[in-house]
Amino acid sequence: MDNQGTILIVDDTSTNIAVLAACLQHHYHLKFAMNGQRCLELAETKPIPDLILLDIVMPDMDGYDVCRHLKENPVTQNIPIIFVTGKSSEQEEELGLQLGAVDYITKPIRPGIVLARVRTQIILKRQRDKLRCMALHDQLTGLFNRHFLIEVANKKIAQVSRHNGILSLMMIDIDHFKKVNDRFGHQSGDAVLKSVAKVLSAINRKEDIVARYGGEEFVVLLDNCAIIDAEDKAEQVRQQIEASVPEGIFITASFGIAEYQMI
Repeated sequence: MDNQGTILIVDDTSTNIAVLAACLQHHYHLKFAMNGQRCLELAETKPIPDLILLDIVMPDMDGYDVCRHLKENPVTQNIPIIFVTGKSSEQEEELGLQLGAVDYITKPIRPGIVLARVRTQIILKRQRDKLRCMALHDQLTGLFNRHFLIEVANKKIAQVSRHNGILSLMMIDIDHFKKVNDRFGHQSGDAVLKSVAKVLSAINRKEDIVARYGGEEFVVLLDNCAIIDAEDKAEQVRQQIEASVPEGIFITASFGIAEYQMI
């Protein structure tokens, strides 16, 4: 069951939750919420749900409002939502789908239908997640790619400008990398790139962005980091790269550092 995903069931009636849980408990990890606010909290709590089954008629915040909040939040906007409700009119279903739901199941609950539709949406989500990951990451090193780096850099620069923050950038270029490929072959060259990527991944903070910029060039965005601290970090990285000796190949790297802040 560990590979089957997590489903958040949201309904203000415990009987309805029990019925849905009985359909799914042997196939998925389940989380439960009995109101909209609790749903929003659990949707951001790890493990992040792979799917939300959402009732519409609930007190304080109905399912449509919950759906709107989920789709406006970057953390939860990609979680697929299936409305499970007694509202069966075409207008209600159309509204639910317009708000971003992927499916609409009407009560009374039919276990076979629920399980089949849930399975379909879990498969589709995993396919989307895989494609999203491939679009954002360098396939050789597993680091973020240049496209994602530029997108995030623009956002971080805007944040620094708004909040008078500080941002440093570290650029790393493996020295004489062409000679590595010429002498040892491209397979060894790939091993060198993976080794450098591993060093960079191990030393970065959670808020930092590490990316392969292209070829043998790497970039690290250091959030809330002054240039003097970036210099210290660059020296640590330089030493670790030289100590790594991937496949017995001694390598060095050159570094460039820049700082951005509002004056």
